[in-house]
Amino acid sequence: MKATPLAIPDVILFEPKVFGDDRGFFFESFNQLRFEEAVGRKVDFVQDNHSKSARHVLRGLHYQIQQAQGKLVRVVQGEVFDVAVDIRRSSPTCGQWVGAHLSGENKHQLWIPEGFAHGFLVLSESAEFLYKTTNYYAPAHERSIVWNDPDIGIQWPTDAVPLLSGKDQAGALLKNADLFD
Repeated sequence: MKATPLAIPDVILFEPKVFGDDRGFFFESFNQLRFEEAVGRKVDFVQDNHSKSARHVLRGLHYQIQQAQGKLVRVVQGEVFDVAVDIRRSSPTCGQWVGAHLSGENKHQLWIPEGFAHGFLVLSESAEFLYKTTNYYAPAHERSIVWNDPDIGIQWPTDAVPLLSGKDQAGALLKNADLFD
């Protein structure tokens, strides 16, 4: 598995070795030892989540201010544009974002460590999105930053108006959001 740090080096893109022929394919989707070597620390995942969304659905930018979650995300069907925003006050990249195209076809995964807000936009008719988390879902600590915050300036690859949940429509601007130290 190839591990490539992105422009914010704590966010890592994983590209598995896929073995395929006319019968189908095989790849190792997760290996704890290789993953920890790539991220440089011990990581325990405690929860797996699976969502399905229609074209133009934008989920995010989500995070938990307490019980922070690191996330290892991937798409098994369809395609999304996945984004991580650094919201660690002490980080030199605070307020900056990185993004990657994840799809069932490319089988890439993105590691989004604790201290980042996360979101994705569905580019295909639908997409099934899987992710492992390092902490349990804690609704009392869940926060959302608005997807189109001009101070962050995410370049979402669409001209369409995204479909948002009520929670995501009410997201805070980064300058008013609860951030990590």
